[in-house]
Amino acid sequence: MFGNLVEFISADQPQKLRGRKRHILYINEANELSLEDWRQLILRTTDKTLLDFNPSDQFHWIYDHVLERDDVDFFKTTYKDNPFLAQSVIDEIERFRETDANYWRIYGLGERGVNTAAVFPQWQVAEAIPERAKLVAYGMDWGFTNDPTALVSVWLEDYSLYIKEHLYKTGMTNHDISKELTALNLDRTPIICDSAEPKSIEELHRFGHNVKPSKKGPDSIRLGIDIMKRHKIYILADSLNAQKEFRNYQWEVDRNGTQLSKPKDQNNHIVDAVRYVCINRIGAPYSDKYYIS
Repeated sequence: MFGNLVEFISADQPQKLRGRKRHILYINEANELSLEDWRQLILRTTDKTLLDFNPSDQFHWIYDHVLERDDVDFFKTTYKDNPFLAQSVIDEIERFRETDANYWRIYGLGERGVNTAAVFPQWQVAEAIPERAKLVAYGMDWGFTNDPTALVSVWLEDYSLYIKEHLYKTGMTNHDISKELTALNLDRTPIICDSAEPKSIEELHRFGHNVKPSKKGPDSIRLGIDIMKRHKIYILADSLNAQKEFRNYQWEVDRNGTQLSKPKDQNNHIVDAVRYVCINRIGAPYSDKYYIS
């Protein structure tokens, strides 16, 4: 068009965002991208970047890493600024004023929403682990093809948990995991992991790592969540996958919109790794009925 090239790129796979360069970048629904996706895109953009998003997240990298920049202009628009919007859509949005306060905040007022289904809505970002905090243990969740293998360290200071992400990769064999653990120099600090992989646990034992299976039992997921929620939760600033999981880890909701007492089996690899540490090392008095399986 007029000697210009307009290219449409899907962001469903991170590698698609690398290698391409452009003068002007426009990102639609930017809150669906990760911070790393954003960084890769702007590194390859020379002139100007525009992005749009619905503020459906209470916490997001856009608020912290984009809107706080001195060279950024921010414009808040609502449905009232769109002269082409169908009346039926306007009516539907305005109905939220009476039926759903959170949706009205997001789609009616253009304000940040609150994730009412979030399991952990109150966690915070920390720049560093306090000197007084004590390392409790490492937690690890197994993965391979689609699910990442996740490793975190969990630190405790009074009633505050500090979480640091060390590993979050797919396609890892036990030999690969062993090399990562060796490089991290974990000494003999216990690594609590999912007991569903006894062969993997035994293999890592033979590699010389202090890997221990997590307890399991009736409603052990809820018990682990309950122990975690008794503490203030802080996630290290550079632990981006941990932040993403805690932001998006949600309770299941039935067809009527009623929140259930069971979390979705999504965004839970790091969350599960932390839970293993909590149920085995921090919440021992509450977990007598749980067993190793």
